[in-house]
Amino acid sequence: MTAGTIVLEGGATRGVFTSGALDFLMEKEMYLSHVIGVSAGSCNGVDYVSKQPGRTRDCMIHKEKEYDYYSGIRKLIRKKSLLDMDLIFDKYPNELFPFDYDTYFASEMECEMVVTNCVTGEAEYMTERQDRQRLMRICRASSSMPLVAPMVNIDGIPYLDGGLADSIPIGRALELGNEKIVLILTRNPGYRKKMTSHGAANLYRTAYQNYPKLARAAIRRNFEYNKAMDKINELEKREEIFVLRPMIPPVSRLERKYDTLMQFYEHGYESMEKRYDELCAYLEK
Repeated sequence: MTAGTIVLEGGATRGVFTSGALDFLMEKEMYLSHVIGVSAGSCNGVDYVSKQPGRTRDCMIHKEKEYDYYSGIRKLIRKKSLLDMDLIFDKYPNELFPFDYDTYFASEMECEMVVTNCVTGEAEYMTERQDRQRLMRICRASSSMPLVAPMVNIDGIPYLDGGLADSIPIGRALELGNEKIVLILTRNPGYRKKMTSHGAANLYRTAYQNYPKLARAAIRRNFEYNKAMDKINELEKREEIFVLRPMIPPVSRLERKYDTLMQFYEHGYESMEKRYDELCAYLEK
């Protein structure tokens, strides 16, 4: 195991790029001591710590209808969730695509999952080393997108997608103090988030009128994201961080086409393969 922090951006199905990159690293038995995952990055992160190459890919890319986690607009209205979160965070890990809890809990790697506290509007960095159900609830909270998924209660507190408060936790990675930081992004070079429209801002305020700090975090997300990207670019120029990004157009946030997703997954795998020697040199210097 190598001392260092690996940071995994979210992006729903764009996370298959990260899956490909991590699968290559796992095949090379390249494991870093600390992992920080956001949203889909949390799902990738726990599978990296449990040393299960291919698991995230299999959960996200499939043709079988019984594995389809997309609920659709009708169920969004009825269940208040666009995705079948029970399928993803209960049936998948415990029945269909078994998660190796024993390996995860026995690992020396530290794994943090970013969640957004709906009361404070602040990011929290959660870990779980014993309780299977709580681990999956944290993963679920980290991946629960605003407006299309219900809040997830953990220890009596409601949480949502970690990306609302800290989309790219580079600041958290720096706080951990590891000299080496590896960042896997799911957007192309130069990407910046556009300003939140007045319509979207009003939608957040209305939907989360009982959680004004959460609404504020959602509205300010573009600003915080772009600030983090500026910091990342500075660190990258100084060669203080290793960054892997997709170099082809990313898939849409809720892409469902098998071939499209597989192409993006393979791009992640091949991108890491191509830059593996460069990564090793960075970690060794």
